[in-house]
Amino acid sequence: MSQEVRGVVALSKGAPVSIETIIIPDPGPGEAVVVIQACGVCHTDLHYREGGINDEFPFLLGHEAAGLVESVGEGVTNVAPGDYVILNWRAVCGNCRACKRGQPQYCFDTHNAGQKMTLADGTELSPALGIGAFCDKTLVHSGQCTKVDPKAPATAAGLLGCGVMAGIGAAINTGQVTRGQSVAVFGCGGVGDAAIVGAKLAGASTIIAVDIDDRKLDWAKGFGATHVCNSRNTDPVAFIQTVTDGNGADVCIEAIGHPEVYKQCFEARDLAGTVVLVGVPNPEMTIELPFIEVFGRGGALKSSWYGDCLPERDFPMLIDLYLQGRLDLDGFVSEEIGLDDVETAFHKMENGEVLRSVVVL
Repeated sequence: MSQEVRGVVALSKGAPVSIETIIIPDPGPGEAVVVIQACGVCHTDLHYREGGINDEFPFLLGHEAAGLVESVGEGVTNVAPGDYVILNWRAVCGNCRACKRGQPQYCFDTHNAGQKMTLADGTELSPALGIGAFCDKTLVHSGQCTKVDPKAPATAAGLLGCGVMAGIGAAINTGQVTRGQSVAVFGCGGVGDAAIVGAKLAGASTIIAVDIDDRKLDWAKGFGATHVCNSRNTDPVAFIQTVTDGNGADVCIEAIGHPEVYKQCFEARDLAGTVVLVGVPNPEMTIELPFIEVFGRGGALKSSWYGDCLPERDFPMLIDLYLQGRLDLDGFVSEEIGLDDVETAFHKMENGEVLRSVVVL
């Protein structure tokens, strides 16, 4: 029997979000209903509200979440009612060409729930990243549920569902940072600071944080940056060279999604170094690079999708590190809010006032 719950919906492009009654159907084959305990306010949700992802309004927002499985549909074996899970948007199919060549972190046909959640009038909703977790409960594919240790609070655990995993994975999985390397992170919001955490976990000896906001640079130092550069008044390329013996960084991570910042990353890396793009550009953005420099500098230019993570591998491992006191997920939580506060949280995020506002249900 279907259920009525509250959810945060973007009804039209650019309009303030609203609290609406959401109809959640019983889970069908391969599906699960999850009671949401906490969900982070991620910039991707704002992209949806602004029409920057697609125009399939109305959107049920929220995706960076943890909670309890309430019920499952026919054929579900990976989770059961009562399981504590982090939701993910990479439920690998196992059958696409990426999966078959042994690269499921690039799965090109990830699973989502087959049924639609709706508004009370029957209007079908598009859940953000196939999840829709600014909601008392949501319907997902069971593969989007990753079991983790329930001792980790949902306010911290849920952050691995998107931004923190994207940043940590950009350093460890995509950038393949190793012991003793130098890493420069451009943009010190939630994803950038998570990349700093990932670089520290991987054993980087020099971690350079670059931003135009001294407050964010202070946050970056708290997460492990060994050097900081305010690029509003200091040339970051020259600064990075001065702290890397004139060579440049082994790995440069761009966590903003801006062409000019990407160029700085490109110029700030050492020969045969790596640039990792984890910031999401706007669709109309373009970039021009000296072609001879693309060849002459060598190395690799990579994009990091969801930190190239495998949720069933990475989420439990990172939760274990959190419970051991080796990963400060709590440090990303700037405030706890209610569903009614999501619109205000968007403005705080745009103004750089918070790393993460987390909706607690």
